[in-house]
Amino acid sequence: MKFGFVVYPGVEPIDLAAVGVLSMARRIEPALSFALVAARDAPVVFSNGLRVLPDYPFDTAPMFDVLLLPGGPGWTSARDDEALLAYVRGAAPPARLVTLCTGAMIAAAAGMLDGKTATTKVEAAPGETPPIEILAREYPVIARHALLVDTGQVISGGGVSLCIDTVLYVLEQALGPDRTAQIARILEYGAARRANAQRLPIVRTAGAAA
Repeated sequence: MKFGFVVYPGVEPIDLAAVGVLSMARRIEPALSFALVAARDAPVVFSNGLRVLPDYPFDTAPMFDVLLLPGGPGWTSARDDEALLAYVRGAAPPARLVTLCTGAMIAAAAGMLDGKTATTKVEAAPGETPPIEILAREYPVIARHALLVDTGQVISGGGVSLCIDTVLYVLEQALGPDRTAQIARILEYGAARRANAQRLPIVRTAGAAA
């Protein structure tokens, strides 16, 4: 199972936790692989100044089974980046698109969420507008406060650290609950995962896997 992780200027570094989950998951399922993709084969500066080197530029990136689209304050510019939007449209499908946090705002700008139910970041710092309100106001999307929303071809995950739960959900669909529970255990995230599942719903719409 091949995962791609899109990087662009202003990604929030905590969303790299999704890659950390995949890294740990390989201890249980070594066949998993992941790669970072960006517009150019050059370092990408994240929101805190962290410089991240992608594995592939968009034009030479391989096909992935799952494309992870992270969030961060850079989404406000990324949603107007035509090269990024075109890559997302072209890669998913065939890849399954999984948005993390405000990555949903970019997917919405690409038209990938039109008419769909979706979630994104809910909490915001004082003086900021919650992204889920922007999602509902500016795009033809049914916005829900949820742990994640699974519409089948597209999964949108909740905000910030919930990227961990979202990737575990994707892994559970592929590997089953027992092996995914082992991954959560070695992440020392089992209790947090159960708590998040109790406080926030998982929304599945028509097209989602049973």
